[in-house]
Amino acid sequence: MKQNIAHIALVVNDYDEAIQFYTEKLDFILIEDTYQPEQDKRWVVIAPPNSTGKTVLLAKASKPVQENFVGNQAGGRVFLFLATDDFERDYNKLLAKGVTFVRDPKTADYGKVAVFKDLYGNLWDLIQYGENHIMQSRLP
Repeated sequence: MKQNIAHIALVVNDYDEAIQFYTEKLDFILIEDTYQPEQDKRWVVIAPPNSTGKTVLLAKASKPVQENFVGNQAGGRVFLFLATDDFERDYNKLLAKGVTFVRDPKTADYGKVAVFKDLYGNLWDLIQYGENHIMQSRLP
């Protein structure tokens, strides 16, 4: 049996503002934006450029209880990890585009990492894994 995680759902306030942030600030690609009339919602999928990994499904909060989790899906912990093959390039590009970093870059045994927040406050690692780290071999 072979299974994979296909999408990670990220609860957002608004589809269009989320698409704008992720495509303009993080240079993600809009893979799909399809209206689903039977549920009166959109199926919005994004991914980093040239990614062969999993995608992010932008899921608009549709109930008050869901709205409480926008920007806090992991209780203030880093929630998503954006792996890169060139930390300095991407770190400087994100800074230039106004992305807010809440933890400065550091080098650890697993690689180089800094923490930034998205438009809702979710925390992300920007990470370049070290050459001996298992995840390094999984980058495209």
